[in-house]
Amino acid sequence: MAFEGSDLLWPFSNLQRVDADDLREAAHEIFFTSCRSSPGFGGRNALAYYSSSFDASNDTTTGGSWAGQGSSSTTSNANSNNGVINSKVKRALGLRMIRRSKSSRRANSIGNEFSCSSPKSPTGSASPGRNAFNTLPPARAKRRMTLAELMRQQLRVTEQGDNRLRKTLVRTLVGQTARKPETIILPLELLRHLKPTEFGEPHEYHMWQRRQFHLLECGLLLHPSISLDKNSSAAVRLRDLARSVDESPLDTTAKNSEAMRSLCNSVLSLSWRSASDSSTTTETCHWADGYPFNIHIYVTLLRSIFDLQDETAILDEVDEMLELMKKTWTTLAISRPIHNLCFTWVLFERFVKAGGGGGPEAELLGATLMTMNEVMGDAKRVAVERDAVYMRILGPTMTAIKRWSEKRLGDYHRYYRRGSIGVMENLLPLVSAVTKILEENVPVMGPLPSPEKGLSVVLMDSTGNKVDKYIRSSLRNAFSQVYKERFEIYLKISNSDLGSWFVFLKLLETQNITSAIFQEEEVNEALLKLAKETEELALREKEIFSPILKKWHPMAAGSAAVSLHSCYGTLLKQYVVGIPTLNAETLKALQSAGKLEKLLVQMVVEDSVDCEDGGKAIVREMIPYEVDGIIIGLLKEWIQERMKKGRECIQRAKETEAWKPMSKNEAYGQSAVELIKMVKEAIGDFFDLPLGITEDILLNFAEGLSHLFHDYISFLASCGNNSNL
Repeated sequence: MAFEGSDLLWPFSNLQRVDADDLREAAHEIFFTSCRSSPGFGGRNALAYYSSSFDASNDTTTGGSWAGQGSSSTTSNANSNNGVINSKVKRALGLRMIRRSKSSRRANSIGNEFSCSSPKSPTGSASPGRNAFNTLPPARAKRRMTLAELMRQQLRVTEQGDNRLRKTLVRTLVGQTARKPETIILPLELLRHLKPTEFGEPHEYHMWQRRQFHLLECGLLLHPSISLDKNSSAAVRLRDLARSVDESPLDTTAKNSEAMRSLCNSVLSLSWRSASDSSTTTETCHWADGYPFNIHIYVTLLRSIFDLQDETAILDEVDEMLELMKKTWTTLAISRPIHNLCFTWVLFERFVKAGGGGGPEAELLGATLMTMNEVMGDAKRVAVERDAVYMRILGPTMTAIKRWSEKRLGDYHRYYRRGSIGVMENLLPLVSAVTKILEENVPVMGPLPSPEKGLSVVLMDSTGNKVDKYIRSSLRNAFSQVYKERFEIYLKISNSDLGSWFVFLKLLETQNITSAIFQEEEVNEALLKLAKETEELALREKEIFSPILKKWHPMAAGSAAVSLHSCYGTLLKQYVVGIPTLNAETLKALQSAGKLEKLLVQMVVEDSVDCEDGGKAIVREMIPYEVDGIIIGLLKEWIQERMKKGRECIQRAKETEAWKPMSKNEAYGQSAVELIKMVKEAIGDFFDLPLGITEDILLNFAEGLSHLFHDYISFLASCGNNSNL
């Protein structure tokens, strides 16, 4: 599955029965529960700091600490004088700090950011009956936010939903304040403690209850961390309850009702199971730690670090946010290697969704490259430790990044220009790192699924030069695009019909460019323009792209020249075969091909100065056009054709002419007039050809004409005293 508007494939398995809104609310509930003892979440001292999204001009109190309750040491990244937050994470990743004006922060806090609509999710569509996200009261805009409020805002959770979660936790933890968050089955506790009267209308309560059952079903039945016995009675009961709730809400007002007892017993039985080969008693319930359910939730959490106003900007509070997200690791079964992998994916995913070009999103690609170094180290260590879950997500994630990047690199003339060339500088080492991870640390799992139909993807291997493949693929695709622009008005093809070199070759097999569908003048003109634009393409490659690719390929410009030489040569070969006759326009087309070849050969020569073999190997790939030989051959054919016409004229005179003088003053036959006219035209056309005539060709032409006159005169002489002469 690819994200909407892009061809980046989602690397993790898809979920059933839950959508993006469900995941955001579940992520908020797990995050808040895991951090409940931290300042700002109900802990002793609430965190106070200046948010980049809120106006703090009227409050100069020093920012507090996000350290856990009971910690004697405090740290803060906020400047106490101006509220500026200096993020160590963003500095390390080379990301810009958010610097909003006071007015824009106030406007944002009053309403704009809180009314954001939910983006479409790769896991499904939004559920009906969802409350619109409410705005905070304007009075809150002039005080400092807590991290709990910031996360609620980032995850687009309503204040009502947040208040209901707080009430549930208070009721759940009565007499159990030391209870670990990983032992709390949140959907079950919410179902037990929240009543229909705490919702605005019955339909809203029903939709909310369905969501809780869907989460339980997803975590315990569809994607459990411990394999489920197909004959489990608890699983059957929970599945039946979930199906019944789809039709009508479950009555939870009576805690001792049969339905509630069945629900509690089923959920507790399924969530507190331990692995069959484990001899120890588990201290963690397993309701949200199965793959891919846990990864979907954690990726949703990580996406909250991005600013809601600017999709390419990461909040300056990211350090504190990531530190608190670590508290969810025990509930979601997240390790540091899994976190590093998911964080890398989220950065790359946002880079792609924001356009994947050289705009503000380009810094996210640079950050991805930096975090990929951590992933490389993790992959080596985990490959030795054989972490099954990590290895399960490593391969698909790296493959998704690789395929997207290779598609861009395999057609970089289409995707990048002078202003976005920096993207290629980061993509090349990124693909190199990803390929190394796949080759060294990911076991071969069989053939990968084929790319989307119509995509020209360069598949890399450890042998051969992958950058050479990118260069040749991109130049071929760029040439086919130029060809399409020159010939589409004659071929009647659309933009989508000729998008790659392979389609171009197929077209040449089925439609000859010199066939009857073209006028000869159209073909000659198109070939002249195509040669000129191919020269421009080669020079653009040499000036813009080759300096970057030279770092990865010793003969980047030379490889590009060879590719273009082959592309134009394929077209030229077909053109030469179908040339009907030699004329001035045909000669110009052939001479432009010769000029192009000289330029491309010169590029190869200049680029091969430092090569050990002087570039001999790559030059051998260039099959010469032999334009001069083609022109000479065509010129000889042209001379022979004109001589043939002269001989046919003489033969007709022998067979049909009555040999009557045209007049008393013109005592010669009509054939003499026709022969002289034909010779004059041949001589005129010969010297009008725009090329230097060699002495051999000139003598050949003159001798041919001399033979014609000699044959004609000999025939006349053989007629003797014919009275008709």
